Amino acid sequence: MSLAESPSFTTTSRPIKSVSLSSDAYVLTLASAHSHYAASSSAPLNAIHLYDKSDLRPVGQLAGHGEAISAMRSVPNFPGTSRETLVSCGKDGLIKVWDERAGTAGVQLHALAAGRRRALLSCDVSADGLTVAAGTDLQGDDASLLYWDPRQPAAPLRVHSYTHSDDITAVHFLRSSYPGAVSHNILLSISTDGLISTSNSDEVDEDEAGLHVGNWGCSVAQAGWVHGRTGTPGVWASSDMETFSAWSGELERVYDVDIRQPTIHRQDFQWVTDYLIGCHNSSVIPPDRDNDLCIFAGSNEGDIALITRSTFSEASAPWTLERTWTDAHVGVVRSVLWDESNNILITGGEDSKINVWPTPAASSNVMSQAGKRESSMNDMDVDEDVSTRKRRRAD
Repeated sequence: MSLAESPSFTTTSRPIKSVSLSSDAYVLTLASAHSHYAASSSAPLNAIHLYDKSDLRPVGQLAGHGEAISAMRSVPNFPGTSRETLVSCGKDGLIKVWDERAGTAGVQLHALAAGRRRALLSCDVSADGLTVAAGTDLQGDDASLLYWDPRQPAAPLRVHSYTHSDDITAVHFLRSSYPGAVSHNILLSISTDGLISTSNSDEVDEDEAGLHVGNWGCSVAQAGWVHGRTGTPGVWASSDMETFSAWSGELERVYDVDIRQPTIHRQDFQWVTDYLIGCHNSSVIPPDRDNDLCIFAGSNEGDIALITRSTFSEASAPWTLERTWTDAHVGVVRSVLWDESNNILITGGEDSKINVWPTPAASSNVMSQAGKRESSMNDMDVDEDVSTRKRRRAD
């Protein structure tokens, strides 16, 4: 497998700004809310930290969850609000919809199935804001997809318990419809049972809700949608063993590969991927590509790379190294947020650090959005106190 540098390849070794959590905690997830950037932290905090978008100044902390925060994201629509809303779920069995201004959870959805509170591992909100979905852990023989109407938060409207047979590690609603879609509320779900599934979340009868199923045969850790110029969206997925796969909209596997295989080894430069951090759907599909997927990979030393592919429909398509960001994290990078509208990248790691990085100029094929706040971000004081503490990668 080949990995080639992009003609516009650049590398950055100095973040615009760096801040640290107040405790020895991992930065698990990053999200862009209406007024702030949000970072969720691991134990002992299990909290959500808010930072001013103009200068990354800490402006507040949300209580988070009583147990580990398993997912956090910003959603464009939610009943009762006209702006982006921050949503999180945790192993305490709650989904919390946050009011940033008040600093509290304005809505709490309770994960009750068969009279028991269930630990939640994943959650998402539909594009219209009227359906909330979450995936539970395995209890006994049961792992469930739970669906709420957020206007009735006390208990799920329905529970689907046959889609998966083990921990449901991620759920993602399709954000746009396409010709022939049976529902605007198509949900992608993955599990440690090896299954990748799509469901019609509007369907009450679980036997009728399933649309497509792909069996990868390995524990699936991350997944998401891949959008093209036309037609049905595809799916990407990654396993606990650092394998990466592409699937058609009908969940037929196109290929899978060890994400660590595409490398560059030269006398003057090398890049070796150790793990997948996550993926991002770009708002613009460059003319030399047929898809919107941007892959963020990491090294055990704490470096980050952006990798793309010209097409996801061909197993032999080359991989392209677009950019690297280096020398500011120590150990594993857990989370990445590309804020295209403000032309910056934010990364968080097991070293408790959050770094803000510049993105390439507008001439780049991938990061092509003009930076609305690039000048103010560049005026930040750079914190160069990068810890030398080594971190092991958590299970």
